[in-house]
Amino acid sequence: MPADIDPKCLSTAKASNYRPFKRVDLTFAGLFLLVLLSLLLGLPTVQAANENGGDLDDPDIKAQLQGAAGGGDEHPGAKIYQERCANCHASGMARAPARNILELMSPNAMLFTLTDGIMQQQSQGLSAEQKQQIVEYLVGEVQTEKPALALCADDNKDFDFTQAPVASGWGIDAHNTRHVPASVTSINADNIGKLEVKWVFDYPLSARARSHPSIAGGAVHVGSQTGTVYALDQETGCVRWVYEAGAEVRTGITIPNWSAKPADKQRAIGYFSDVIANAHAVDLTTGELLWKVKVDEHPNATLTAQPVYFEGRIYQAVSSLEVVPAADPQYPCCSFRGAIAILDANDGSEVKKIHTIPEAPVEVAKNNVGVSILAPSGAPVWNSPTLDIDNRRLYFGTGENYSSPAEGNSDAIIALNIDKQEINWVQQTTARDAWNVACMEFIANKTNCPEENGPDVDFGAPPILVTAGSDKPILVAGQKSGEVFGISPIDGKLMWRNKIGRGGNQGGMHFGMAADGDTVYVPISDYTDASLSLEDARPGIYAVNAHSGKLIWSHPAPNTCGDKADCDPGISAAVTSIDGAVLAGHMDGYLRAYSREKGEILWEVDTNAEFTSVAGRTASGGSFGGGTAPIAYRDMLYANSGYGLYFHMPGNVLIAWGLAD
Repeated sequence: MPADIDPKCLSTAKASNYRPFKRVDLTFAGLFLLVLLSLLLGLPTVQAANENGGDLDDPDIKAQLQGAAGGGDEHPGAKIYQERCANCHASGMARAPARNILELMSPNAMLFTLTDGIMQQQSQGLSAEQKQQIVEYLVGEVQTEKPALALCADDNKDFDFTQAPVASGWGIDAHNTRHVPASVTSINADNIGKLEVKWVFDYPLSARARSHPSIAGGAVHVGSQTGTVYALDQETGCVRWVYEAGAEVRTGITIPNWSAKPADKQRAIGYFSDVIANAHAVDLTTGELLWKVKVDEHPNATLTAQPVYFEGRIYQAVSSLEVVPAADPQYPCCSFRGAIAILDANDGSEVKKIHTIPEAPVEVAKNNVGVSILAPSGAPVWNSPTLDIDNRRLYFGTGENYSSPAEGNSDAIIALNIDKQEINWVQQTTARDAWNVACMEFIANKTNCPEENGPDVDFGAPPILVTAGSDKPILVAGQKSGEVFGISPIDGKLMWRNKIGRGGNQGGMHFGMAADGDTVYVPISDYTDASLSLEDARPGIYAVNAHSGKLIWSHPAPNTCGDKADCDPGISAAVTSIDGAVLAGHMDGYLRAYSREKGEILWEVDTNAEFTSVAGRTASGGSFGGGTAPIAYRDMLYANSGYGLYFHMPGNVLIAWGLAD
């Protein structure tokens, strides 16, 4: 699974004073992991960890794990939760997000859900104080004073239909090349050094910024940790409108192009998803909700991939966090299957759901405490599918299986026929990858750990369809194993493979490569892992030829961390290419531009710094992480900075640079 969504990645946990490229003490790491998982799951390991010196009351630990620190069992909200909420959220009830999903929400977003959102009926009879106590028990303190926003003046709120979307989806184009051509932006390798900060927007009450900015109609549209979606004026950063989704929106906003103006009664619509598995459609001229639907009923389902729009339908990838409760021996592991949900773009109604694993899970055995083991399970889809209009296909990558036996659709690239709504072919690159949190090295009770025990090397990013440089298109896919693959889009045949990075459950390639012509840029994280060789880690940026897989150049990541806490030099976030360069945000907070020809650094800026936002507040950047990436339009460059989750540097800014006059 991608490194920013799954607590199992904490097998790479670091001490707060960690120095990059130095091995973490295994005893400390083991204790640390036990504490973290116990806090999240309420497992018996809490007592053992506490007896060995773990600080279970440290709010910073839980905040790093889930983005917020809740109260303990003595909190007054604990009893209310058990009486009013646990019956659904702790029982595996369909459509009710499991507690580990709820704990990814921000306090204010959860309170909004109870008071004004989809849970207001269930919370009837509770006082305002009791609702707040539930929230504070689960995820931490509610901020009662609403932060001020820099609202646009009335004459600066109008949607400009002459400015079509810069990108219709996450990958800039349908092939997910993540390349912004010169026809869209004037920023290139020759003038990127002339960029200067024009404005900075701070996400209120947030410690991470991982929703990919989408640009259309003169505005930057972006989601946030609190569940608020913003339309920001692209020139000034003022707020045109806000929409409250009710849960974190970590996907970008998909904006189909339009062929008419408002006089022709055509709307500009944005489609996006939230972490509790709802898909949304809003009118981008006003922020008005058009529809909102629950995409998957599994209690651990989550939506991390930006939806794909094509011919009046939405294609939404479905993933999950079921690997977390699987650490509990009493949990029947596992029942989730990854999927592509096809929705009608007009009303959100389901057209069809194609599961990555065709067979529904059934009981295949009992674990050693007599609880059912279900299989096959897993193969979640974390990434936004690649669209091949000519061949009428979607291509996407899957993650690992959750239970034994492992099957053939995990850790694979899959082709889906759009017209027949069925899978064409599957190319599995890593077999026997079944894994869940019970497999973590320092978990004492490994009852639910599959016999395969990993290696947990998902495809966190979609493949790129490269059509340049040959009369035969090729799919290029990067995996957390550190390998990059060339695959025939026609029949799924493996054409080449190249081991670029060391790999690992936070290693290799995470969220997205980019391509310019037949050159593919491969970002490598290779985050420090206590169980893998640090000497073999190769964090940095690499360029390969799409058709041969041969390395063109490499640029190891500069190590700027020193003694900085939660700093790492590698590249986890997606990258973006422009004319003559590739833009990469590093986990050390640096945004760098590397040349297309040789990979030398053309420009760099440290975003792990303080800024004054358009609202007049002091805000700061941090690590770059998640599916977000820089996006260029005209003479402006926009990028999120901040990733306060799973031991990366927090931050809450969207920075807009412009070419100096």
